[in-house]
Amino acid sequence: MAKVKSAKPIAPAKEQKKLVDVYFDKYAESHQNPKNELIHWICVPLIVFSLLGLVWAIPFPHIGFLGKYNEDFNWASFLIGFSIYYYYKLSPILSYFMLIVVFVFTYGVMELDTWAKTGGPQLWLSCLTVFVLAWVGQFIGHKIEGKKPSFLDDIKFLLIGPIWLLHFVLLRWKVKY
Repeated sequence: MAKVKSAKPIAPAKEQKKLVDVYFDKYAESHQNPKNELIHWICVPLIVFSLLGLVWAIPFPHIGFLGKYNEDFNWASFLIGFSIYYYYKLSPILSYFMLIVVFVFTYGVMELDTWAKTGGPQLWLSCLTVFVLAWVGQFIGHKIEGKKPSFLDDIKFLLIGPIWLLHFVLLRWKVKY
């Protein structure tokens, strides 16, 4: 009787990394220094906030069919829509949490806009000031790190930075993204 060879056990396939994790790994390569990371925890949210405000401040044409919602719809609506869609394609859970962050930032921008209408500095000026200071902070962080910012290699890393920080929050809360 011929011996029947037993089949070799099939090794489980290695779990392929999600694209968002590949981006996080690449982004993390230039964010290893604790001082640079701390600077990013401060500056990245400020940059996102200020960019939202700067785009919000760009005059938007009056569109008749929007009716009473004309004041609530502006160029920032497109920025929000695009970025949340991009995040959704990478990770729906991260996009939902980022949408909450954007809602909070939007409230802050609206408050700055209201302040500007009642005599405070113009929205664009406040946001430009925050943006420049935060951007300088980012470059100081990368000088400390000794590595160039990730977005210099690939512009999409400008969008990865905010969710890279957010993913640490979700990991701490034990939320799978």
